[in-house]
Amino acid sequence: MKTLSMANLSDKLAKAAVLFSAVAVFSVAAVAEQPGSAITSETIEPGIYATSPTLPEAPQSHRFWDKTNSMLFAGVAAVNTADFIVTRQNLQSGGRELNPVTRIFAGNSATLALNFAGETVATMGIAYMFHRTGHYRLERMTSLVAISYSAPAVIYSGTHR
Repeated sequence: MKTLSMANLSDKLAKAAVLFSAVAVFSVAAVAEQPGSAITSETIEPGIYATSPTLPEAPQSHRFWDKTNSMLFAGVAAVNTADFIVTRQNLQSGGRELNPVTRIFAGNSATLALNFAGETVATMGIAYMFHRTGHYRLERMTSLVAISYSAPAVIYSGTHR
C-alpha cells in the first residue's frame, strides 16, 4: 500500500479544494444565467426608445419549507450525520481530522457533534436568506453545495480507515 507524506497529502487536498471551488463558482454562474435573456431586436418595440425591453419573468415564489427544500435539508442533515459518525470512528481509532476548521472541534464527541449540527443549521440559514431576498435558485444551490462538500469527505473517511 502506498503511503502519502503530509506534504503530498496537503498538495492533493489543496488541488482538490481549488478544483471544487472552481466547479462551485462556475456551477452557480451557469445556474444564475437565464437562457433567452439577451436583448434582441424582437424584444424592443420599433419606434419606442424611452422604454426598456421586456425582462424574463422571475421564478415563481414558493414556501420555504416546501417538499424540495425539506428533501434537500434532510439530505444535508443525513450527509453531515454520516460525516460525524465516520469522523468520530476514525478519531477513536487513532485517525486524524484533515479539515483544519473541524480539527478545532475534534477534541471530544460533543464539540464534534456541535460542529456538524452547526454546519447543517448554517446551510439552512443561508438558504433562508436567499429565499427571503428572492434568489430561489441560489436557495436550492446552497443545499446542493453543502451536500457536495460533505459527501466526498464521508466517502474518503469511509475508505481510509
